[in-house]
Amino acid sequence: MNLDFNNNPFIVIWELTRACQLKCLHCRAEAQYHRHPLELTFEEGKKLIDDIYEMENPMLVFTGGDPLMRPDVYDIAEYAVKKGVRVSMTPSATPNVTKETIQKAKEVGLARWAFSLDGPTAEIHDHFRGTEGSFQLTMNAIRYLHELKIPIQINTVVSNYNVDVLEEMAVLIEELECVLWSIFFLVPIGRGKEKDMISPAQHERVFRWLYQLSKKVSFDIKTTAGQHYRRVVIQEKMKDHKKEKQVIQYQDVLMNGMTGRVNGLGRAPKGVNDGNGFVFISHIGDVYPSGLLPIKTGNIRTNSLAEIYRNSPVFQNLRNPDKYKGKCGVCELGDLVLEHMQ
Repeated sequence: MNLDFNNNPFIVIWELTRACQLKCLHCRAEAQYHRHPLELTFEEGKKLIDDIYEMENPMLVFTGGDPLMRPDVYDIAEYAVKKGVRVSMTPSATPNVTKETIQKAKEVGLARWAFSLDGPTAEIHDHFRGTEGSFQLTMNAIRYLHELKIPIQINTVVSNYNVDVLEEMAVLIEELECVLWSIFFLVPIGRGKEKDMISPAQHERVFRWLYQLSKKVSFDIKTTAGQHYRRVVIQEKMKDHKKEKQVIQYQDVLMNGMTGRVNGLGRAPKGVNDGNGFVFISHIGDVYPSGLLPIKTGNIRTNSLAEIYRNSPVFQNLRNPDKYKGKCGVCELGDLVLEHMQ
């Protein structure tokens, strides 16, 4: 597969709504209970899906807030699936998630569901999610997914609240028979605070632990906002091959996979980064390089997604490492870590 991220993204994240019943401490969206009156309409959503499909049909993820707070979420999903778009969803674990709603999603053709799990116990998870009972609702949802034979992805935000229980988390992820553990390193945006981030030394320790973990678990692992994990993987794989008296080039490591097996929706054969293979659309149609980089580049109500993605100076600069300044501009590993996997 020869992907040109200058023209088309590998993955599109669409924030269907900011409405959500949870009160997560880190929430990028600063979600509210009620829906915004200027959310993209169903007809606008259909046009957006048409535009996405024409961009060589990237993966589409419905996020929020909580996508299930939109009554027309299944109509939107059905339109996308019938168009031929691969769709997954990251709902919040609330009473809205029932076996019946998951069955409906399966009938529509959603490829995968992803739920957040931020601690191995209800005490840790519920505190982080700001809602008592969220942990048990997540466990219930995972059970429903297993019963309906739908692949499960677990998202975890690594922060000072849970960095010391990640080993217990890994055991739980294995027991839950998930296909992917998607690990997000907390970014201080929205409700997220800088004091909740782990330290540089803790990042390094977690990265090296994740690499060793990836060699012995049954699920795949990927990171978001963990640029240097890519560097750690290459260093560790080259050390492993040196012990085996084999010669390996770092380019081979990059192109042959980061960690574990690939399962489910697929993974880009090269690095995906904010604005470079990755694009985020807000509930009101604003377009950003990612949800964690709040630089507005346009709105799909006035310009097509393709026009914004391909021609916005912000996107173009993000796809050109020679434009980076400061520490990123002089870093000898810049080309490597700036192509981290989203």
